[in-house]
Amino acid sequence: MSTPQADVNPKLATIQALLAKAENPGTPEAEAELARTRAMEMMAKYGVDEALLSDGQPSRDGITDRYFDFPNPWAMSRVRLMCFIAQSVGCQAVHMGVQGAGGARRVHIVGYESDVQRAEILYTSLVLQMLGGLSAQIVPFGVRSARAWRNSWTLGFIERVIERLKAIEEAARAAASGETSATGRSGELVLADRDAMVQAAYRREHPNVRTSRGSYSGSGYGDGAAAGNRADIGGTRRIGAKAAGALAA
Repeated sequence: MSTPQADVNPKLATIQALLAKAENPGTPEAEAELARTRAMEMMAKYGVDEALLSDGQPSRDGITDRYFDFPNPWAMSRVRLMCFIAQSVGCQAVHMGVQGAGGARRVHIVGYESDVQRAEILYTSLVLQMLGGLSAQIVPFGVRSARAWRNSWTLGFIERVIERLKAIEEAARAAASGETSATGRSGELVLADRDAMVQAAYRREHPNVRTSRGSYSGSGYGDGAAAGNRADIGGTRRIGAKAAGALAA
């Protein structure tokens, strides 16, 4: 299991600093939105740049795997968020189940080191928004199960956030299709090869894994999806927010 290198990578350190600025309650909303947008744009481009620069140099950015443990409360919501983020940035993830007392759950992620790092940084930012939004909810009158309603709220939040994240990642990959790697190969071919390599490594680790889709019984899904639509992941302006210009490159 490898160690994150965000503390020694200048680009990742810059992204983390931007996210920290955005999450600081003292940052004016306009500045926070700019910081988040810039961070997500940089994050997607960082993933593509690392793929192109590392082509033919597995020691620079090779496939790795890491385990993450997620505590209660809302351990399964944390698991879902992490798994879908990881898959959105080019990794593969599997829920390993409950680990020990307390109900903590474990996720195993397989992917290139740079993409695993990206997944961890994105999760750290989005889980704060998810849990913060959840704690601010008032369960509607007449709901039979408050917990089921809150669970469905997190599912709605996660699904909408991931839709937006995938769009940002796909745009970055599309923009790289005309670029060439360190070995002269097209960006499109390099990214396709990385996807295949990650999938093969994942299948070696988990040859019998089965895909399942989460379900819910509560009625809070729509409210959660609306909150996910407002979540600050960059790339698109929040609903109802005023345009704030753009940061310099």
